[in-house]
Amino acid sequence: MKNKVQREIPDEILSQYHDGGFQSVDFGHPTIQRVAPKVLAQTGPSKVVDSIQQVVRDTVRDGMTISFHHHFREGDFVFNMVMREIIDAGYQNLSLAPSSLTNVMNDIVVEAIEKGVVTNITSSGMRGTLGDAISHGALKNPVIFRSHGNRARAIESGEIQIDVAFLGVPNADEMGNANGMDGETAFGSLGYALMDARYADKLVLITDDLKPYPNIPASIQQTEVDYVVKVDKVGDPDKIGSGATRFTKDPKEMQIAKMVNEVIAHSPYFQDGFSFQTGSGGAALAVTRFLRQSMIEKQIKASFALGGITKPTVDLLKEGLVAKIMDVQDFDKGAAFSMRESPNQQEIDASWYADPANKGAMVDKLDVAILSALEIDIDFNVNVMSGSDGVIRGAIGGHQDAATAKLTIISAPLVRGRIATVVPAVTTVITPGDSIDVLVTEIGIAINPKRQDLKEALAKVPGLPIYSIEDLQKRAENLVGRPKPLAFKDRVVALAEYRDGTLIDVIKEVQD
Repeated sequence: MKNKVQREIPDEILSQYHDGGFQSVDFGHPTIQRVAPKVLAQTGPSKVVDSIQQVVRDTVRDGMTISFHHHFREGDFVFNMVMREIIDAGYQNLSLAPSSLTNVMNDIVVEAIEKGVVTNITSSGMRGTLGDAISHGALKNPVIFRSHGNRARAIESGEIQIDVAFLGVPNADEMGNANGMDGETAFGSLGYALMDARYADKLVLITDDLKPYPNIPASIQQTEVDYVVKVDKVGDPDKIGSGATRFTKDPKEMQIAKMVNEVIAHSPYFQDGFSFQTGSGGAALAVTRFLRQSMIEKQIKASFALGGITKPTVDLLKEGLVAKIMDVQDFDKGAAFSMRESPNQQEIDASWYADPANKGAMVDKLDVAILSALEIDIDFNVNVMSGSDGVIRGAIGGHQDAATAKLTIISAPLVRGRIATVVPAVTTVITPGDSIDVLVTEIGIAINPKRQDLKEALAKVPGLPIYSIEDLQKRAENLVGRPKPLAFKDRVVALAEYRDGTLIDVIKEVQD
């Protein structure tokens, strides 16, 4: 059966979704019943236990769902420490439900899959050896990929029921009061981890810095915590950015950034009090620098910046060009340290950030969002999950969530190497074309036909080349040719949900 973005979904999988396949980017106004965690009341002077081995033995059982956060990104030590103890103890049939999976976690997850320790995974994304293993059918059951907002929704509704959450934090006291902004391993906002802290039946904090009681400010409070474990080191904060926060000198990226800025600055949304979200990566960071200059020239200030925060965004805050930063995750140490110092940099959880099933998410107030893509097709559908070979190598992250902005811009090169970015049909639909307003490449832009208002406004911009997306697709094809169709087996290895929990696409096992 095909859904609204014309993706073929096997009936036996679609039947598992009570709301069926993806229908619309409009979530509507349903009444949502939220769940609550089981709580074992505690008294006593301390929750500190001797080791990860002990706390794993005390909390984990076969068949449970365990979770982690990914705020340390490639500098994470906690995930591997905990999983090592779980694998060595011989637990079986666990469901893994982290906020995302980074490359540093890949090898141990593959080992856990091979030994039957992990049989289910839900995550925002995965790459590298793990993505390759899943794409070749290594996991018993299909992975479920969810956006950050959808993960929050699924936790709150009970679709993800976390038995034990293991959260690495740069500080905590003996009762579990903790934050992400203080200490040698500080990474800033705990936005994604706060969902696990609030809803997990058992919460284990792992830290390398035990503070005197009471430790404040407390993003995670002692009322939510069951155990605290002290270790030598929870992570390497220098690897939070993982190369994603570099300043680009690449001419192609600079050209894209300039045109993105032109689109924003000449849109009806570029006015005093506008709001925006940019991603990480060279082009997006360059956009922030160009946008700064346009804001100064036109004497325009933003009401807030949202999402994963970088130092260039923090610099706008310090200059008074941005009034508030709503911070769900920090992409570099500059942003992390700023949250500790600035009262106008507000830590928010993933529900406040992007859950469509609450009483108002921050993304609902976004004017402008700048996002990236592995592929975009002639219907403006975007793929950020599957490579040109069909192998999983990406993450939904907040892509679907931020695409609800009034002006959603995809910034991407026309081709990468010998691979087209603009294609007739994407390998996997992650963000539907109805959410996308403008594609910006290094040679020009394409405007979604449903946005005739933008077409009229941007047609007046001197020197801004405007094409149809079909023209850009043909130009990409002329440069690199048309690849042979990918070959997949019948077996589904992953499900891609839309942010409302409906099924937008499936990923099948690759055919070697």
